[in-house]
Amino acid sequence: MSEIQVWEHVIKWGLAQNQELPSDPTNFSKDDFNSLKITLQHCIPFIRFYNLDSKEFLKKVLPYKKILPKELYKDLLDYFLDNDSKKSIPRIIKEKEIYSKNIDSKIITFHHAELITKWIDRLEITDKLKTSYVFKSLYRDSRDGLSGSFRFDKFYEICKNQSHTILVIKMKNSNEIIGGYNPIEWKFNDSYGVTKDSFIFAFGDKGTKHHILSRVMNETKAIYGSFFTSFGPSFGDKDLYLKKNSYNNELKVICNKNDYERHIRNTNNSCFVEEFEVFQVVPLSKFNKN
Repeated sequence: MSEIQVWEHVIKWGLAQNQELPSDPTNFSKDDFNSLKITLQHCIPFIRFYNLDSKEFLKKVLPYKKILPKELYKDLLDYFLDNDSKKSIPRIIKEKEIYSKNIDSKIITFHHAELITKWIDRLEITDKLKTSYVFKSLYRDSRDGLSGSFRFDKFYEICKNQSHTILVIKMKNSNEIIGGYNPIEWKFNDSYGVTKDSFIFAFGDKGTKHHILSRVMNETKAIYGSFFTSFGPSFGDKDLYLKKNSYNNELKVICNKNDYERHIRNTNNSCFVEEFEVFQVVPLSKFNKN
């Protein structure tokens, strides 16, 4: 199969995943291009555009220029507008990625982790990752948690003074996932930690397609660590707050809107938790030195 046929099949597949889009790209809106770009973001790096001829690029690729990464589009223009270029340059553009696609988690997948790391780097969801990360498992409640009054003792012991951590929570009787990113060290001393880079998030029951990102607004109340081990971690003043149920050993989560941009759940009512995990997000370059 020629490279232009590969491109045509990729476009055809992308349109099939977004059946509301027009078949003619000249009728695309900005949102239409963005939808197709998101769908094909993992396919485009493997297209060997430099194996196309100028006519194929002009007729087949250029109409979809808005789904291409800006750097790639500029390189392609430079290449195909240079009449002195006579030979093809087979090339695969490799994205930075989450180091292991087999993340040690009972809650999130590689796709969740990839989107979370883009949020950490303040990238758009269609941008390429600039840093490779490892998700290092620190704590899993079903594996490490204790029972009784001191429900979070082990969590405190493991996560104290750890920075750049992701908390992920799986709701009971639901596929809903919520969580938060804490770039600073966890301190359990009844005080707030200050940072401008923390955020909380939610994923619906259909993977990463439906999500909410809420960044901290009040930097002085970004993270709260209680001294009492019957209380879990809190982002803001209960914008995302994990606690033990008073009547049994079950965990509950509360999500209000106080110190973060958006409410990540459509209710202020507490909800029971099935599982929660904590990961440390480590750049691969630093992880290899450990």
